[in-house]
Amino acid sequence: MSEFEKTDQEWREILSDLTYKVTRKHGTERAFSHDDFPKQAGSYACVCCGALLFSQTDKFDSGTGWPSFTRPAEGANVGESVDKSWFSTRTEVHCQTCAAHLGHVFPDGPAPTGLRYCMNGVAMTFHPDEKT
Repeated sequence: MSEFEKTDQEWREILSDLTYKVTRKHGTERAFSHDDFPKQAGSYACVCCGALLFSQTDKFDSGTGWPSFTRPAEGANVGESVDKSWFSTRTEVHCQTCAAHLGHVFPDGPAPTGLRYCMNGVAMTFHPDEKT
């Protein structure tokens, strides 16, 4: 068992109730309920395992109330799967390191990809770039 394979009880003990609901039970935080993160250069990591997910350079304001990105960061361990909940078919985005649910990706984003990775803010932590 890897350090990121935990029992349901272990996840409950280390995550807040909302973060547990979102990342382990495929929930969604309310729109506009999470800080929009700093605007400075940096990266976003999985709150459950610390794996790299997204770069600030690919973040944009989608107006949806959730942090949105045009693509995962280079080398990120982001996976996708089919989600048939909510009476529709969507593409779920998850961390491939620990299987945390992050959000969904939609084909209505800006250039250069045309994609909108609509993420739950509670599923990520922001790490500013170190000054060189």
